[in-house]
Amino acid sequence: MFELTPETADDWWEVEALFDLCFAPGREALSSYRLREGVSPVADLCLVVRDQEGILAAAIRFWPVRVDGAEALLLGPIAVHPTHQGEGLGGFLILESLDRARDLGWTRALLVGDEPYYGRFGFHRLDGVEMPPPTNPARVLGHALRPGAWEGVRGPVTRFA
Repeated sequence: MFELTPETADDWWEVEALFDLCFAPGREALSSYRLREGVSPVADLCLVVRDQEGILAAAIRFWPVRVDGAEALLLGPIAVHPTHQGEGLGGFLILESLDRARDLGWTRALLVGDEPYYGRFGFHRLDGVEMPPPTNPARVLGHALRPGAWEGVRGPVTRFA
């Protein structure tokens, strides 16, 4: 049995350790981290999953960004502890957090990832939406939380200010 809760300040360093475990050292050098600098994550969408012993099994965070002035959510990072991979926790976190985002009034989300994996959650390539370099444009994916939310939205992704 797993427990889903919002991430708290007490969870921060444990979640950071999970991200360090699941991603290569230097993950913070990725261009997506430039969009997060000096900006707080969207607290209502930062979720953790703990197993029956209370051990962190998975976590997801979202950050506000802008695409040519239009507000959007940047999904990531998301990580599942290696001992719990293959149990569906990542997909559960993505779907649950997107539902919560929709309920909170957000209309669009994006991420940098593989379309064959994230496509099953409704993410598709965003033509004309530019993440900071050196991001591969084919890996910039979006999800419309409301029908048509990405129509006409083009341009650079910038920090939320």
